[in-house]
Amino acid sequence: MKEELFQQIDRSADQLIAMANTIFDHPELGNQEILASTLLCDMLQQNGFTVEKGVGGLPTAFRAVYQNKENGPSIGLLCEYDALEGLGHACGHHLQGPAILGCAAAIKEKLTEMPYKLVVYGTPAEETTSGKVTMLANGCFTDIDVALMLHANPGTTVDIRSMALTTFTVTFRGVTAHAAVKPEAGRSALDALLLAFQGIEFMREHVADDVRMHYTVVDAGGAANSVPAKAVGHFYLRSYHRSQLDDVIRRFENVMKGAALMTDTTVEIQAEKAIDSKIPVYALNDLIMANARLLQAPDLCPPREKTGSTDFGNVMYRVPGSCLRMGFVKQGTASHSQAYLDAGKGEAAVTAVLTGAKILSATAYDLICDEELISRVKTEFAANQRAEGGF
Repeated sequence: MKEELFQQIDRSADQLIAMANTIFDHPELGNQEILASTLLCDMLQQNGFTVEKGVGGLPTAFRAVYQNKENGPSIGLLCEYDALEGLGHACGHHLQGPAILGCAAAIKEKLTEMPYKLVVYGTPAEETTSGKVTMLANGCFTDIDVALMLHANPGTTVDIRSMALTTFTVTFRGVTAHAAVKPEAGRSALDALLLAFQGIEFMREHVADDVRMHYTVVDAGGAANSVPAKAVGHFYLRSYHRSQLDDVIRRFENVMKGAALMTDTTVEIQAEKAIDSKIPVYALNDLIMANARLLQAPDLCPPREKTGSTDFGNVMYRVPGSCLRMGFVKQGTASHSQAYLDAGKGEAAVTAVLTGAKILSATAYDLICDEELISRVKTEFAANQRAEGGF
């Protein structure tokens, strides 16, 4: 059956690669991916999926469903298709949709005896507003038993953990005054911001090794000869465990309030993007890599113990999931780079789409046909979810 799935994907190769090339040639920023989402939805409809556009409160998001019989597992297949401002598809997102659709169409066409449901989610704006977070808040992803995704990578592998992230804009407000003539009348918002930065530095000694805290000045308040009435900073807080990060955030907010208290200013703390850490499912990772070895995928690598932040973490914090990292550039090549962009079309990109589709189709097949396997995946996820911060 796996060989039949692979042959079906090969038969659709021209259509899948043409779609990837079209998305690559017409890069669209987050929440503006009209062409890409239309191409993907059209192909899903042509293959017998019921497509709903604009799901999760996002106009370029979609949900496509195909159900075969009743009471089978629900396999979620997620794809991104947004580009980077000024860099186009230098993260390889143009490869995801075609690979996911190749997988979904092959399963639908060839696996006719077993009960199952396929749910393809188009998820916009991963690079900017983290569309999956909005979609989760609006009820998406509750209809799947497992979430699978694909992403371009230097080497074929899977992730174990990713970093939870919360970003903040912090605004201090004071009282302006002439810095030379009457400084005693002023209350410096910039002093508050500088004290906030210093407080973060003192915190560094007393947080776990995996905590990361970054900051920058957005608005320093104006000329040097005036006491600044307003100062704005931007902060990034990260950890590989959301539960741990939440306590760091509590302490961070106390530092901001303390800086305001010390300078007789006021502070507004505005939380912005909130990304959760991935909760790993080793059984699912092992299954994906077994199918990658079966297909002799390019540049097989050990699982990535630690990665950066992604909104797929918010899905994997709630649903068993895994992302296939599909090798298509040389080891050591950074994403969001010209080298990634240069590899976006050509033989390596073709291999990434077709081999990625085959690995995911084989993985979905295993989950659909082995009831005990998907039960093990769910059980392990539940245990790791309870132990979040301890695994």
